[in-house]
Amino acid sequence: MTDEQQTQDLDEGEIAADYLEALLDIADVDGDIEIEETGTRTTLKVGESGDASLSMLAAPEVVAALQDLTRLAVQSQTGEFSRVVLDVAGSQDARTVELRALVDDAVSRIEGGSDRVSLPSMSSYERKLVHDLVAEAGYHSESEGEGRDRHAVVVPK
Repeated sequence: MTDEQQTQDLDEGEIAADYLEALLDIADVDGDIEIEETGTRTTLKVGESGDASLSMLAAPEVVAALQDLTRLAVQSQTGEFSRVVLDVAGSQDARTVELRALVDDAVSRIEGGSDRVSLPSMSSYERKLVHDLVAEAGYHSESEGEGRDRHAVVVPK
């Protein structure tokens, strides 16, 4: 990664953290924000896992909306598409558990004779997790659909 890319990534994280901090202040909600860089993705962890004061913000629909708003705020300042991911009070771990259950069910259905199992629509980040979980289980998956209807499909290997 070049110095320019690292600077851009840090700026993206800092811009996102500043935006989220302002939103939390407006809502009068406390939550420490930690910026984590992993590969090409910036993750903002807001609060600790199970933090009761953030429970309303940790709902999947709310996290997705906050993530979209944060990405737009970063994009408006940098002019670049943002892939910032939010983890509010451990919401990422909770969602990973849900996705693992979906994959386990799909694998069971494939083993039971289904040719393919379509999963619900999900974000590109969630589809990536699903593809990884499916591969771990020894099966294959692919993405289908467009826009908000894009989803993963599990098939035998």
